[in-house]
Parts: sequence; structure tokens; C-alpha cells
Amino acid sequence: MDWRWARYLIAIIALGILSRVIHTGLAIFDKYLGDALYAAMVYALLRLRSRTAPVAVPAMVVTVAIELFQLTMIPARLLSSGHLVVRLAARLMGTQFSLLDILAYAGGIGCIYLADSLAPVTKK
Repeated sequence: MDWRWARYLIAIIALGILSRVIHTGLAIFDKYLGDALYAAMVYALLRLRSRTAPVAVPAMVVTVAIELFQLTMIPARLLSSGHLVVRLAARLMGTQFSLLDILAYAGGIGCIYLADSLAPVTKK
């Protein structure tokens, strides 16, 4: 496991939580920054298992698949479950499909991929 990516993942999750807690009144920060960080989290999760950087496409496939799954309305129905874990999973997946979310995912993955590509290679 690449511990550097584990630290990045923790930082991304912390920023994502902050983006949902702190409200600026601007949708780009209050809504779409969290979506971009969500996609960056998926990239970082995939990067934990990969020693090479080409995980941008699989990360985008995963995030788009989750967004398209929302069209089934299953995540929305899971919100009424009596089980807290099921309701939390529904919240993590999201319950309303949006093309703007997909654009935010592309932005988040693009930014983290660019940073990953430009980062100097470190030897262990």
C-alpha cells in the first residue's frame, strides 16, 4: 500500500466533509466542490491499489455508474430504511441524478490526475 495515497485519501475525505458543513452561499463550493472531492476520493481509493497513474478512466466509470444508478430510484427508496447503515449508504451514493454532478466528477478526477501526473516520482 502506498501510504502517501492513504494520507491524500484522508485529506480528501476531510475536505469533502468540510465542504458539506461550511456553507458559502455559492453552489460551486456548497454543492459541486463536494462532488469533485467525492470523485477525487474514488481516484485515490483506486490509486491505493495501483502503482501507476492510469486510474482516471476507471474512477470516472465508477462515479458515472453510481450517478446512473440513482436513476433506478433505489438509493432514494433506501433513505426510508429502518437501518442507519442503509440510509448512510444511500446518502453516500446520492439520490438524485444530475448531469452537473458528472461534470463535477470529471473536474475532480481531472484535477487529481493532473496533480498525480505532475508529481515527482518518489522511491521507497
